[in-house]
Amino acid sequence: METTHLCINKLYAKHNPPSHPPNMTTLHSLISLFLFSCFLPLLLSFSPPQTHLPMQCLDDQRSPLLQLQRHLYYAPHFTFSSKFELWDVNTDCCSWEGLTCDAYGHVVGIDLSYKNLSGSFHSIFNLHHLQHLNLAGNNFNTTLFSYGFDKLQNLTHLNLSSSCFHGQIPMKISHLTSISEARETKLQNIYQEFKVSQEALLTTSCYLRYCTILDPYHGRYNCYELHPELEQPLKLEKPNFKTLIKNLRFLTELYLDGVDISTQSAKWCETTSFVLSNLRVLSLSYCGLKGPLCSSLSRLSFLSKLILDGNTISYLPPNFLEISSHLVSLSLRSCNLSGHFPTEILLSPKIQSIDISINDFLNGRLPEFSSTDGKLPESIGNLKFLTDLDLYGCNFFGPIPLSIANLSHLVNLDLGGNMLSGSIHSSLFTLPSLKTLYLGENQLVGKIDDFPNASSSFIEELYIGNNYLTGPIPKSVLQLPWLEWLYIESLSFMKLDMSLRLNNLRDLTLFNTSLLIESDNRNLTFPQLERLSLRLCNLTEFPEFIKRQDKLVELDLSNNHIHGFVPNWLWKTNLSRVDLSFNMIDFPKQLPLSDANFSFPMLKELYLASCNISSFPEFIKTQDKLVDLDLSNNHIHGVVPNWLWKSSLSRVNLSFNVIDFPKQLPLSDLNFSFSMLRELYLESCNISSFPEFLKSQENLEYLELSNNKMSGAIPNWVWKKNLRHLSLANNHLSSLDQLLPNQSSTSSQGPFTFYAAYNNLSGPIPNWLCNMSQLDTFDNRLEGKLPRSLAKCTQLMVLDVGSNMINDTFPFWLKKLTYLMVLILRENRFYGQMKHFKHKSVFPTLDVLDIASNQFSGELSIDFLQVTRLRSLKIGGNKLEGKLSRSLANCTALEVLDLGNNMVYDTFPFWLEKPPSLKVLVLRANRFYGTIKKFDTKHGFPKLRILDIASNNFSGDLSIEFLQSLKAMAKMTNDEKAKLDYIGENYYQDSVTIDMKCPVRRGTDAATPTLCSSKETLALDVINHVLGFRSGCKGWTCWFGF
Repeated sequence: METTHLCINKLYAKHNPPSHPPNMTTLHSLISLFLFSCFLPLLLSFSPPQTHLPMQCLDDQRSPLLQLQRHLYYAPHFTFSSKFELWDVNTDCCSWEGLTCDAYGHVVGIDLSYKNLSGSFHSIFNLHHLQHLNLAGNNFNTTLFSYGFDKLQNLTHLNLSSSCFHGQIPMKISHLTSISEARETKLQNIYQEFKVSQEALLTTSCYLRYCTILDPYHGRYNCYELHPELEQPLKLEKPNFKTLIKNLRFLTELYLDGVDISTQSAKWCETTSFVLSNLRVLSLSYCGLKGPLCSSLSRLSFLSKLILDGNTISYLPPNFLEISSHLVSLSLRSCNLSGHFPTEILLSPKIQSIDISINDFLNGRLPEFSSTDGKLPESIGNLKFLTDLDLYGCNFFGPIPLSIANLSHLVNLDLGGNMLSGSIHSSLFTLPSLKTLYLGENQLVGKIDDFPNASSSFIEELYIGNNYLTGPIPKSVLQLPWLEWLYIESLSFMKLDMSLRLNNLRDLTLFNTSLLIESDNRNLTFPQLERLSLRLCNLTEFPEFIKRQDKLVELDLSNNHIHGFVPNWLWKTNLSRVDLSFNMIDFPKQLPLSDANFSFPMLKELYLASCNISSFPEFIKTQDKLVDLDLSNNHIHGVVPNWLWKSSLSRVNLSFNVIDFPKQLPLSDLNFSFSMLRELYLESCNISSFPEFLKSQENLEYLELSNNKMSGAIPNWVWKKNLRHLSLANNHLSSLDQLLPNQSSTSSQGPFTFYAAYNNLSGPIPNWLCNMSQLDTFDNRLEGKLPRSLAKCTQLMVLDVGSNMINDTFPFWLKKLTYLMVLILRENRFYGQMKHFKHKSVFPTLDVLDIASNQFSGELSIDFLQVTRLRSLKIGGNKLEGKLSRSLANCTALEVLDLGNNMVYDTFPFWLEKPPSLKVLVLRANRFYGTIKKFDTKHGFPKLRILDIASNNFSGDLSIEFLQSLKAMAKMTNDEKAKLDYIGENYYQDSVTIDMKCPVRRGTDAATPTLCSSKETLALDVINHVLGFRSGCKGWTCWFGF
């Protein structure tokens, strides 16, 4: 206590000389100052002193760092670029960038993140005092086994994310007890996603990191070619996931994004819940995990961030609301979720960020963010933290509630790619914090009204395309001061006049929207754009305002009505990408290249498809940096000139031209350097044999040769080691014999697609196939059994062997293929029963099954299928019998059911009204019986478009109420006519064959269809008018089939 008093007296005497009487405020200040000065040494003793203290780097620390600098190099594209010279060897190493030292000269922190580094970093493990190591965002492309992580016993923070490591995670890392006590570890690797956001794509994918952005919203990129190992993630096998985390049980943050944990994919959830009870952050994106989520996650009471993107989670547990009640951030992007999403989560009081985008089988409805009496509910006050909401591609339906305007702190809102209906209320644009707003690809209708205070808005990105909107673009939108990116589609027009205030606009996309420009636009101040796209905008000439757009990098004027020569002023110096496709244009034979005021751009991408061009444009001779060239669907004839093949070319599309290739290329000419292509499209080019120059194309990944006249055997040199896609459909090819297994790209590469439909291929399907993602041999003469090697195609999504002569039983042995979505076996000689004798559901992801026109027999059963996923089931033309399986009522995604021409004995399946999306129901030529009277008209078949009940044993009167309930067959509204709605996804679309014939008149041969008389046509038209059906006589039997 004497020391304490002494400190106080000294401080008081210093700041209060005797002439000033003491006061309480001064005394309190002095006491605070004293406490800080007395306890500062004690505080410093608990944390390592930093580099600002006067202590130089020790020699035994400097030596490993110098060795590290010698062994690292810059590799921005995974190849050597230059030496790593970040540090000046003539200065103290504790002052070097990215290094932290303690007071004794020991290196305690190294941060070399996002430097594009590669090479070896073994010398780091001689720095035994190291506590923080961050090597994230580099290009090491190696394994971790040879590195001595066990030597760094003081390590508390380790970040190896996004650095392209692969192979097994070494056991040594799990023995770093300091990391467990520090409660954070990041061992992220990278995994490729097919459709991801711009940020995720460019920062977390080794394979896609170095990309040119073509269309950020739809995920179109042009990327450098990388080594296949970069797509192989880190993995946890020995040790496995459980072994790793049991040694880190005090962790609060766990990041294993992109690490392959698929060998324990079904047990990860329970293991995490019971071992890591203190967890606050769980990030396991793209780990090969399988769901559903376990209910025991509720044990993690401290969990605030849950990030599981890119895993097959499929289902959420019943107590998910309880699990999510503590969450600040939830991300389940692309998790194959299905069913109804509990939208009450959107009202969770702590939530800040929600991303459940790209879950095609999910559905939901936006909740009201206010009470029914118009007063704000208490939950709105709790939503002050919600800043990010991404529901893209989740099948959300219903209107956008007006009360969403109450989310005053919302910064990013993406509701695109859903089925939202109703209008867009202008209050949505007035959210005070909003920066990005995506409403595209919905069913929104009506006019967008002007909104007040546009000048105070912070909106930077706005996407409202691909809806059913009408009217002009509101002037308010053209006055958003911070708007940088604008995408408008299918509005009446956009008028450019003096009210334009888009000074920060850099990217403008108008699609199917007329552009009106004031005739006297000289004084119009138009922003200097970097990207301009005016597709399908009814342009008849090149817009003159482009003359003043000197910063243009990308220009798209495709799908217009522009005629004539391309003016010289269009070719801006900075242009890198130009798309003039689908215009009737031509080019001058000579450009003023000698003119000092004219500088032709060095393009990287040039698209001139469907431009009525009759010869290869001469100016391409000067384009030595061209990467992507599209001249498809023109009138070009003759031999392809040698100067077309720029060494920089990666993608070439010459499809739908009548062209040929020289038999020999001047490969010995030093001035000639042939392209090393990655993609080549030669569809419908009248080619009669495989082009010889393909022999030298070792980097080819995508080869399209369909719809030509090639015959004979497929040459073995076509099968390139890097090939990912090969399409030979609709030729006259006869043999697969020369596709040798040791030459197959599928032996070492990722998923491979092979299309050989509509040929004359014979013999058995080769048994060496593996790693296929899509295999299509429809309409050939293949025979024998399905090769059992297909069971090894773990990435197989689509298998179509229809219309062949395959003689086999149903391939239940494909049941373990977790990605198989489409299985087509129709029109073969398959036989036997369709019943899985283990009485359990298999084929977990199958949504299309077509086994029509085979010889299957026995009881009709679908119990082996995951009924909630099934979308199209075609089993007609077999010998199946018994009753319809009542489990079909649980097929909530079912759109097409065709079981015609079997021996099904049952009554009319009114219970099939439960599947809400059923559009096609074919029951013809079975043994259905009974009446069609009792019917619940409140529900009915709301989306049924085709019903065929012909050639059965139904009796009695056909209920008029039943016919009137088929509302989807009634006349379509104007909104429905605006857009064709195909049944199916991108990988498969359904087709239905409809017999167009009228009812047979009495006394005529029932086997001979006859034309309707005018009287019969009139009678059917009257009936159709009364019932409200949109088809006339031709449609009568195809809808009802009697």
